[in-house]
Formats: sequence, C-alpha cells, structure tokens
Amino acid sequence: MNWDDTAPSTEDAVPAGADRLVGPDADGEDTAVEAALRPKDLAEFVGQERVREQLDLVLRAARARGATADHVLLSGAPGLGKTTLSMIIAAEMGAPIRITSGPAIQHAGDLAAILSSLQEGEVLFLDEIHRMSRPAEEMLYMAMEDFRVDVIVGKGPGATAIPLELPPFTLVGATTRAGLLPPPLRDRFGFTAHMEFYAPAELERVIHRSAGLLDVEIEADGAAEIAGRSRGTPRIANRLLRRVRDYAQVKADGLITREIASQALGVYEVDARGLDRLDRAVLTALLKLFGGGPVGLSTLAVAVGEERETVEEVAEPFLVREGLLARTPRGRIGTPAAWAHLGLVPPQHQPGGSGQQGLFGP
Repeated sequence: MNWDDTAPSTEDAVPAGADRLVGPDADGEDTAVEAALRPKDLAEFVGQERVREQLDLVLRAARARGATADHVLLSGAPGLGKTTLSMIIAAEMGAPIRITSGPAIQHAGDLAAILSSLQEGEVLFLDEIHRMSRPAEEMLYMAMEDFRVDVIVGKGPGATAIPLELPPFTLVGATTRAGLLPPPLRDRFGFTAHMEFYAPAELERVIHRSAGLLDVEIEADGAAEIAGRSRGTPRIANRLLRRVRDYAQVKADGLITREIASQALGVYEVDARGLDRLDRAVLTALLKLFGGGPVGLSTLAVAVGEERETVEEVAEPFLVREGLLARTPRGRIGTPAAWAHLGLVPPQHQPGGSGQQGLFGP
C-alpha cells in the first residue's frame, strides 16, 4: 500500500472537498492509519514499476560509492506514494529523514535553519516544493549544488554575507504541479520521477496487503470491487477498505465479499466508477439542466450549489480523466460516456450530447 501524507502547512484554510471519501488528500484519520501501513522498502512497495526500478539503481549506485544519493524530485497527484518513497529512500540509505513543506518555509531564514541542522547523509523531504517562497527557493539552489548557503547578517550597505558550509544531504522534493517549478530548481535534481495512477490490478494488491495488516478478511472479488471504485489512488483504496470493513463488521460477519463491498460503498454514495455525490451532481446538472452543454463553469457551480473553485478543482479533474466531461473554449460539455453512465439519452439535435440549441432553436 502506497500513498503520501499531507505535509504540515501554515495555511488555516481547509482544502475544498477535504472531507470527501474519495478525495485524494489525507485527513487526520488517514495520517494516523498510514504510518502503520506504509511499506518499508522498495521490494514491498506496490506499483510504479518503472520508478521503483530506476530509483533502485540510483540508490544502489550511491551505496556502492559510499556517497549520498542524488537529489530526487517526485511529481504526481496526491495519494500516489510520494511521501512513502521519500521514507523508503532514507531507509534504503540508512539515513534519518527530516520532513517539512513548501508553505511552511516563508523566509530564507526558515530554510537556513533547517539546512544548518542537517546531519551528513540525511534526507530532507520537502512536500509541495513548488509553494516555497522565492527567497528560500534561491537559497536552495546553492545548497543543492554546492552544499553551502550564504547567511546575510545586518541590513543595508553594512550587510555581510557569511558562507555556511553544509554536510552532504539528499533533498527529496514532492509536487503535485511540476509545471510550476522554475527550470533552475528542476535542473538541480539528479533524478526526476512522475508517479502514475494505479491500475485496478495493482490496487487489488494494495488492498490485500492492507487488509492483512488491518486483520481484515477479504475475498478476491471484494478487493476487486473496492479497487474499481478507488480512482487509481492507493490512499483512496485504503480509505474505502476501512469503511467497507466497518460495514462488514456491523452488517455482516466481517468477511468482505463483492456483494458486501458494493452494498457498503452504496451507503457511502460511491458508485461503480468511483463517482461520489458531488461528481454525479455536476454531471446531472450538466446533462439534465443544460442538455449536455456547453455551459460556463460559474453557471454550472450555481446549479449544483457549490463554489466555482470546488467544481473546478475537486470534481472536474477526475471527470475529465474518466472521459465524462470535457472543457472547451465555449464551456463544459458532457461526453457520450457521461450520458451512458447516468443512463440518459442525449437529445437528438445534439449528437453525442456535446452541443447546445441555438438562440432560435436547433
């Protein structure tokens, strides 16, 4: 089972959709449970075969040279295993790990304090690295390349730069938006990996492993049912497993079968394709109220009673990835797959359900 924590943040705002059962971000319960379920080495890590193979070569070569590993950049959606891999890197190198996040580093002095306290060979995991402040980012360039930082003492014409030597360390940066990283920072990473969404078969292995650690009895078809609704994300798979476990303990004999998993996830409004109440509300409004679109984002958000940002950032990414919704210059449109999923028939004047009536009729 693989997924990654949400690193500490200085922001008080709760992310839109953070309480969703199929949301990719970690909540308090996830953080508490994940520590016990994390794989401890690359051999135990499920999925991401190409990344695992490449990373294994990087770490083995570093150990053979007796040197610290190259800096590593991990990109991908939340819940795919970035924090888990950072911990595995530290374990494979036999080094301690320090965990922080980009939003927590608001000033260059914050970063200097962290870097100056690192031990030789230590792994520094910097989550959401693209959200780090620009002064700290520029300090990080020199730290990564030359293992030193210049600490500015004083202000104005009398300010003095004091060079501070750092022990060799490995920076593991994680980001959900690699495109926001400036090229000078991205180029200083010796190894870059992109985390892909998981196939259902890989999620089944994740679920079986987690079920064993949680002492949950589960049949193969029960694991397959949960995997099919997990949006390709291990964190969601494990969250759904825990909710199905609760249902099985209360409503059945504790054994998770396909029927029990289906009934349990029906109670939590997660359908066979992994869509929840918000996802279906967006599609239903788009198809029934607006004939499949195109319709503007603000109008669609009002129709489902949600904020524009919630629809755009929480519901749309998965619907677009599943081919149920498309973004066009004229607005959002429902695809033929969306009509089929909701069991609706697209209007005859609107092949595929992707057009809209003209001002004076079809």
